Amino acid sequence: MNLKTTLTGLFIVTALAACSTTKPADASANAGGAGANAGASTGAAGNAGALDPLKDPNSPLAKRSVYFDYDASSVKEQDKGTVSAHAGYLSANPAKGVQLQGNTDARGSREYNIALGQRRAEAVKKSLQVLGVKENQVEAVSYGKEKPRATGSADADHAENRRADIVYRGE
Repeated sequence: MNLKTTLTGLFIVTALAACSTTKPADASANAGGAGANAGASTGAAGNAGALDPLKDPNSPLAKRSVYFDYDASSVKEQDKGTVSAHAGYLSANPAKGVQLQGNTDARGSREYNIALGQRRAEAVKKSLQVLGVKENQVEAVSYGKEKPRATGSADADHAENRRADIVYRGE
């Protein structure tokens, strides 16, 4: 487990560094981890919120949805990086928490879709916990087909609605 946690942390640091749009900060500014170099590119002391990775559209944390195949609740390989990035952030920020909102497309009964949405949210929750996120930081809920992002009936619309959204508490 320690090797997995270490590799996850290394992945997150590498991903954050690769997505950086500012000049590299000196080593002392990076000593505190993600978000510690706030203000480094502007030289503004005390401007800690400026580079909050949750608000940076170039951060790996900007992706807030995990998508699923039709009638499935397994986290797909292509979304494991998103889950890993959020796991690293949550592990490094134990005061932060998320609500995982499971969603489905419009096909199927309301009852079936509520259960499927819950399985999707729980699958993301389990993935986060395997990567070191504490139980009290994560809540899994289902909206079933009640909160569609796309309102059409094309395959692309259905695919957009088969997701679990990662919503940080207080946002």
